[in-house]
Amino acid sequence: MGIDLPFIWFIIIIFSIMMYIVMDGFDLGIGILYPTIQGQSDRDLMMNSVAPVWDGNETWLVLGGAGLFGAFPLAYAVVLDALAIPLTVMLFGLIFRGVAFEFRFKATPKHQHLWDKAFIAGSILATFMQGTVVGAVIEGFPVENRAYTGSYFAWLMPFPLFCGGGLVIAYALLGCGWLIMKTEGRLQQQMYRILRPLTLLMLTIIAIISIWTPLAHSTITERWFSLPNLFFFVPVPLLVVWSGWQLWKANQNSSHYTPFLTALLLIFMGFTGLGISLWPMIIPPFISFEDAASPPQSLGFMLVGALFIIPIILTYTFWSYYVFRGKITHEQGYH
Repeated sequence: MGIDLPFIWFIIIIFSIMMYIVMDGFDLGIGILYPTIQGQSDRDLMMNSVAPVWDGNETWLVLGGAGLFGAFPLAYAVVLDALAIPLTVMLFGLIFRGVAFEFRFKATPKHQHLWDKAFIAGSILATFMQGTVVGAVIEGFPVENRAYTGSYFAWLMPFPLFCGGGLVIAYALLGCGWLIMKTEGRLQQQMYRILRPLTLLMLTIIAIISIWTPLAHSTITERWFSLPNLFFFVPVPLLVVWSGWQLWKANQNSSHYTPFLTALLLIFMGFTGLGISLWPMIIPPFISFEDAASPPQSLGFMLVGALFIIPIILTYTFWSYYVFRGKITHEQGYH
């Protein structure tokens, strides 16, 4: 039996996207939460908590995009054609956020608020557009003769826009959990106070999407509710409910790690549900990852490089988080 190269590359890309969502989600979430905090010292603390690691997190986005381009060029072409506008806006948002990281601490007090606004706007824009892209992928793309035939504004539909708003809440929840884990005192208590409202919003959004997608797509309904699939997939919603309950109890127990770890589990379950709904389509509703794959020679050549670079990325990611572990205080400056 030969190696299933398209499947391996599909897993690599899914893994890269999941790593990006998990690792860049909480620092985008900090930008989303910025308007809830007014004190400059607490805002400094929020930014300092992710300053050593934020730029490395985006390595996974680059890896996923490059892998999609090389391994599944048809999917890359269709997605880039259909979603050129939201993807471009997302990149501008990431640029604004990245520039704000570096310039905010060098600005005079008179101009610091401008970089705060750039940080907030960049974080919200990038997150909203990422969610919109996910919603548009779930909705599917019309493709004829291996080319996208739909409108460039097809993403401006209720479901993709709702998913955009949902991801803003999801990243805010991750950011809230991160700050509870990394800070103490007044800022941590403020995060505890908004944890429950964010959890309730997140569970409501998950419930709405879980109802909306089966109603709109019969294939997703059949995938989830036919037997024996129902028995195999029922742990996903059960874990979502359990995660929500743990987040709801977290401020009662004053747990420092549970909110972040449980929020990660909640996001992972949402991503798992998305994968179950779409499998094996990479361009819903008709193009599978095997249909969109590059020739085996190309996939094999790229795999050699991927097997070399992915362990390096994992190693330096682990090391950077290990070095900057523990609580951060107001006395520590920008790294």
